[in-house]
Parts: sequence; structure tokens; C-alpha cells
Amino acid sequence: MAESAIIVQDVCFGWAGGETVLKSCSLTVPKGEFWMLLGTNGSGKSTLLRLLAGLLRPQSGEIKIAQPAGFVFQNPDHQLVMPTVGADVAFGLVEENLPLLQVRQRVEEALAAVNLWALQRRPIYALSGGQKQRVAIAGAIARRCEVLLLDEPTALLDPDSQLDLVAQVRRLVNSQGITALWVTHRLDELDYCDGAFLLERGFVVDRGDPKRLKQRLMQVQEII
Repeated sequence: MAESAIIVQDVCFGWAGGETVLKSCSLTVPKGEFWMLLGTNGSGKSTLLRLLAGLLRPQSGEIKIAQPAGFVFQNPDHQLVMPTVGADVAFGLVEENLPLLQVRQRVEEALAAVNLWALQRRPIYALSGGQKQRVAIAGAIARRCEVLLLDEPTALLDPDSQLDLVAQVRRLVNSQGITALWVTHRLDELDYCDGAFLLERGFVVDRGDPKRLKQRLMQVQEII
């Protein structure tokens, strides 16, 4: 069995008001693969991703995830904090106390990986939504993240930018060996991943071949 970059075992989580979101949720993501997390609104997808990122803590169960891990929000404006592209990518490296030359090298390599090398001096406000998401991903690459967690990163993008971004992550997984877990409800994005999980009411009810899961969900939509 391939080495796992993400292991979730019997994780439970509920909000203070008493609503249970995840119930004995378990899944594993093999290292160096691109997997997607599917489910209707309220199924627990985004909550699980925040648990993996350490933004929330499970009430029970165990989570193991390769470090460092990078988190990409649905709205990139929630995480881009510096005025220009290059400065924002460099901002994530502050804690590492790297020499300036090494910071520049990491920033340039990361931006080249997401095809934004030429936009290092571009103001963040002048970017498209898809470009902003790629800057967020570049920040994770610059920090040498082992795992990339993406919470519906195409939700605010136009159709062309949606598929461009998912294809970009597919290339990064292939070229850099990053492990990616991507939350989505768009069935066409399943064409780019290695496998998928289906969440319903806090449980993983199906997992495996994305083509089979896509077919299953298309049949459900037709019935509805």
C-alpha cells in the first residue's frame, strides 16, 4: 500500500450549539496523489478540511497529515495580505528567517510553477480571481508544503478559470510530488483527480475511482 500523506481515523466534530457535523469520519490520501472531497452542502466537507489544516480541533478520533500543509480558501481575498504578488508569496517565508537571496529564489520558483513569474510586481488588486488563487497556491509551494488543502477554490471563478486552476493543481501534483485534497461540488473537476471521497451527513459513504463516483452522482442528479 502506498504511503499516506493524510490519515483521518474515526474523527467526530460538532459545533457548540450541539449540531454534529462529522461522525466517525475516516479516510486516507496516498502521498503524491490528487484527491477530491465531494458532498452536498452541509455534508461536512469544509469542516473536515479545516480540521486537517488545524483551524479546528476534532472532539475525538485521530488526524495525521504530512507537514507543512498549505490551505487555500474559497475566497483568495481572505488570505492575500500584501500589496504585490511577489511580496505576498514572500510573506509566508518570514518565520523561516531565510537569507534574502534564498527568499527571492523561492518566490521566483513558486511563481514560475503556477505560471505567474512575470507578475511578481503586479498589485494584488489588479489580478483576476484565478490569478489570486494561483498566488495563494504559490505561497504554499514557496513554503515547501507537502500537502495542499483547497476549499472549493473555483467557486468564485468563471468556467474557463475553473478548469484552468484544477489543471494547474494536477500539473503541480505530477511535477512536484505534492499531495492535494480539493473540496468541490463540480463534477467536471473529477476528470483531473486520482480518486475521490463522497461525504453524506458526516460519513464517508463512498471512495475510489472518480469516474465511477461521477457517474453515481450524475444518476442521482437525474433522479432529482
